[in-house]
Amino acid sequence: MNFLANENIPLDSVHLLRRAGHLVLSISEKHAGMMDADVLKRAVKDKSIILPFDRDYGELSSKYPKLIPEGLVYFRFDPATPEEPALILLKTLKQANIHLLKHFTIIEDARIRQRTL
Repeated sequence: MNFLANENIPLDSVHLLRRAGHLVLSISEKHAGMMDADVLKRAVKDKSIILPFDRDYGELSSKYPKLIPEGLVYFRFDPATPEEPALILLKTLKQANIHLLKHFTIIEDARIRQRTL
């Protein structure tokens, strides 16, 4: 899968996802300081799933209805380690009932919620 990791996604998680075979563009590596709307545009252009820790992206998809990314995975927890977001995402990808494409996925400590984008 193609992912676009927002600046607040730890680089250790980015590297772990890459080692697992996913294509991951990290905003902090290549485009530090990029505005959220531009991140959204980049995700649409690259057909990527956005990985943020900030909830602004749920609002952005309402504000820019023509800029719908392939998916959005909002991490809504404080990670215990820099690798934890990637480990949880990789575990989530193995669940048959979870589909990241065309969904707004919220990963919390004790549950995962989804709605269609």
